[in-house]
Amino acid sequence: MIKIDMNSQEFIEEQEKTKIFTDKVCASKGWVYNPIEDVNEGVIMGLTRNKLIFNKRYCPCFMVIGETKEERNAADNRICPCKPAIEHEIPEDGHCHCGIFCTPEYAKANAIEIAAEEVAHAHSRGLTKEECEAILKHPQLDGDEIESLLEARELGMVDFNLVDVREWMEWKQGRIAGTDYLIPTTTFYNQLGQIENQKEKPTILYCFSGSRSAYCQEVLKDMGWKQVSNYRQGIMTYRGKIIKGE
Repeated sequence: MIKIDMNSQEFIEEQEKTKIFTDKVCASKGWVYNPIEDVNEGVIMGLTRNKLIFNKRYCPCFMVIGETKEERNAADNRICPCKPAIEHEIPEDGHCHCGIFCTPEYAKANAIEIAAEEVAHAHSRGLTKEECEAILKHPQLDGDEIESLLEARELGMVDFNLVDVREWMEWKQGRIAGTDYLIPTTTFYNQLGQIENQKEKPTILYCFSGSRSAYCQEVLKDMGWKQVSNYRQGIMTYRGKIIKGE
């Protein structure tokens, strides 16, 4: 095992060179850094380590194969910026496998999503329209996110259906304030007529623990609903307003 001292002068100087290198890569390719700074720091550290060990900036997310220089060249190890990232990953996914290089569009969307999650969980301020839309795209939601989305919907910033897939007895005992429909899992197909003409509208499903709603989520997706989210922990963890009765 080769051990590198991250606090050594050699590592610090090489890391500065690596940062200059990644800056130039971004400038020459029209890419930007990941909005999650920890990702960038981790990749730059890995590139620096590989440069000191192998004298090449091999991608730190992949194993470096080969004991000698000739064996490593023959193994076609990824060298940053690697060919797969340039030709496929960044054009198709918006970011490279290691995550440091992104398209400006991906970085902007990801930054909005990060900010949205922070706001939803900290309740430090209201969500923006862009942040609401970013959260609604999540296939799995938690209680804080649903509560924030309901508040935003009241302000007319976003629109969606909130659907309870439990049974009528459970609905009567207590449901999330703002629930639009009761479509019990046991009669799900028969009750879908309530929202049959709303397949384009974002839909959030919930049950007691998240299991029934996860099942119904897959049913709706198979039937053509465009955007379906599941409250993965269920109403049993909800801390917002609950209403009872019919």
